[in-house]
Amino acid sequence: MQDQNQEIYVIILIGGVLALLLVGFIVTILFLYQRKQHRQEQEIVRIKKEYDQELLTTQLEIQEETFKTIGQELHDNIGQVLSVVKLSLAILPIEKEEPIYEGVFNIRQMLNKAIFDLADLTKSLHSDRIAQIGLVESIRFELDNLKKAGLLQVTFEAPSDEPLEDSQKAIFLFRIFQENINNILKHSKATRVDISIHVSDIHRFIMKIRDNGVGFNVADKRDNASATSGVGLKSMVNRAKLIGGEISFQSSPGNGTTVTVALPLPH
Repeated sequence: MQDQNQEIYVIILIGGVLALLLVGFIVTILFLYQRKQHRQEQEIVRIKKEYDQELLTTQLEIQEETFKTIGQELHDNIGQVLSVVKLSLAILPIEKEEPIYEGVFNIRQMLNKAIFDLADLTKSLHSDRIAQIGLVESIRFELDNLKKAGLLQVTFEAPSDEPLEDSQKAIFLFRIFQENINNILKHSKATRVDISIHVSDIHRFIMKIRDNGVGFNVADKRDNASATSGVGLKSMVNRAKLIGGEISFQSSPGNGTTVTVALPLPH
């Protein structure tokens, strides 16, 4: 009888060990499955992020190429036509005493302005020129045109030396600046804009654009991408993200807007 009890205990013990092993095996399988699933999810997120980045890069490259093509076409075709018309008017045999002289003279002056404005526009569109003269001079050139047009009062503070050596990043930052100025002119009703560029103590490039316009609700504009200004904000955010930068918008109705772009610089 005692031997029989011992056999039962042994069977129970072996059964218990087998049950524990089975439970351990199931737990291990579940753990490995969950870890594998987590890795797969991470890989899917990584692939999606890379795809979105590549897609955004391609879109912006196409946009830059389009800008360059438009600028070249404006310069080569429309600019040439305007120059020919101006030359044709200049050689007309019209004396100052004739009644039509003043009208022709005014047309020539308007053509001169159109030619200069067109030249400025083609320079702003051409990314090679931005890379050549740098971000600071490109912004200064754009602001000079705003001053001449009398559209805004402008102040600009920037270091004497170009703070960015990477020409690709300079182009992206200039497009952010252009988009912001475009939004100010279209929507803000501002009379003044202040731009500053500096490098912080922790070696970060900082660009701030502040206007005294009507302001807006930042969350509403970000959510409402169907609005023109919402698309503009999204474009600026995407460009900043693509070069490893951050962009922030500080605004509220009636209190103007401050846009800050921060970008880490290589030491």
